Amino acid sequence: MAQYIEAVGRRKTATARVRLYPGNGEIVVNEKPLEEYFGRALDRMILRQPLALTGTENAYNISVRVRGGGESGQANAVRHGIARALVEADPNMRPVLKAAGFLTRDARAKERKKPGLKRARKAPQYTKR
Repeated sequence: MAQYIEAVGRRKTATARVRLYPGNGEIVVNEKPLEEYFGRALDRMILRQPLALTGTENAYNISVRVRGGGESGQANAVRHGIARALVEADPNMRPVLKAAGFLTRDARAKERKKPGLKRARKAPQYTKR
């Protein structure tokens, strides 16, 4: 087996490069411990979901490089990357992760602003006179 398994996860404008090493469950994000990088418990829970679902919480050490987006988008990008890496490590995990929706790239992103409008769809107030 290779030294590590690498996968890329994306969400909104965030991109996460995830590396899985055989280990004891240590997670490092941008060279900081998980708890230090993601302050919100919800974000930490989101990125641990694929590990909890497959029962591999303590099977791998995970190193992540994440760029772009906000906290929530980054957490979802990391989850996507971890799920992809787990499938690469063990293809038998694919049906479980696929059913949970962790392998699907969430394509929802901010819509562009259109000319003549205040935002993507909000029109200026209509005045009759």
